Amino acid sequence: MRALFMGKCKRSAARALDGLVAEGWDVAAVVAAAPDEWTTPEQRLDLVAERHEIALVDDADLYAMAEHGELGDVDLVISFLFWKRIREPLISLGRVGCLNFHPAPLPDFRGVGGYNVAILEGLERWGVSCHFVDERFDAGDLVEVERFAIDPACETALSLDVVSQERLLQMFRRVTHRVRSGEPLPRTPQGDGRYVTREELEALRTIRAGDDVERKVRAFWYPPWPGAVVDVEGRTLTLVDQALLEQLAGVYRAAGTVP
Repeated sequence: MRALFMGKCKRSAARALDGLVAEGWDVAAVVAAAPDEWTTPEQRLDLVAERHEIALVDDADLYAMAEHGELGDVDLVISFLFWKRIREPLISLGRVGCLNFHPAPLPDFRGVGGYNVAILEGLERWGVSCHFVDERFDAGDLVEVERFAIDPACETALSLDVVSQERLLQMFRRVTHRVRSGEPLPRTPQGDGRYVTREELEALRTIRAGDDVERKVRAFWYPPWPGAVVDVEGRTLTLVDQALLEQLAGVYRAAGTVP
C-alpha cells in the first residue's frame, strides 16, 4: 500500500506516521508543519519522516508532483490534522480516496474551536471523526465517528485535546488497517453541520459581563497560547484561576523548579 501523509506536528500525528511505516505502508512523501519553539521531539512529524527516509516536501511541491505524475500509484492520501483546505488533484489521487482525521465529532463541529465551544456549552460528550475529503471543508462523507463521555466541569482545551488525540490515533489505526486488509470503507453523507470560524472563536475569547468566568478560563486554557482574556489599561491579559495555578505548581515541582 502506498500513501501520502500530511499533518501537524503533534504527538498523535508523529505516532500515526510511525505506525503506518511499521505496518508496511510505502509512504511516498510527507508534508509536515514547521516546528516552533514549543514543539517537542516526540511531536515532530518531520523527524519521523527523516528517520524513515521519507521525502519531506511542502504542499506546493506535493501538488506539482501529483500534477506531473511523479508520485506513482497512490492508494491513500492522508490528512491528519492538516491545517489547509485540500484540493485537486490530491482529492482524487488515491485509489481508495483522500481521508481527513478530524479531532471533533462531525457534522456537529466543523472548522476550528471545537474544544473551546464544547467546554463553553457544557457538553457531556465529545468525539473524533474520519471522513473522505471533498472540495468543501470538513464536509465529505463520513467513514467513522467515535463519541465518548467528557466531564464539562473539569476539562480544559488542553486536556480535551490530549484525550481527543489519543482517540484519533486509535481511529487512524483502525481505518488504515481496514484499508490495508482490502475492506471497503463506509461512506455516510454528513448532511447539515455547524462551522465555527476563527473570527467567531476569537470573539468568544474575551471575558464579558455575564460570562461564566471559570468555564471560559478552562475553555481557552492551552498554554503557551493566549487563554480567556481581559483588557486592562490597554493590555490584553490571560486569566488564570486557582485550579489552574495549582496545576502549574505541580508542573513546576515535577520539573524541580522549587526554592
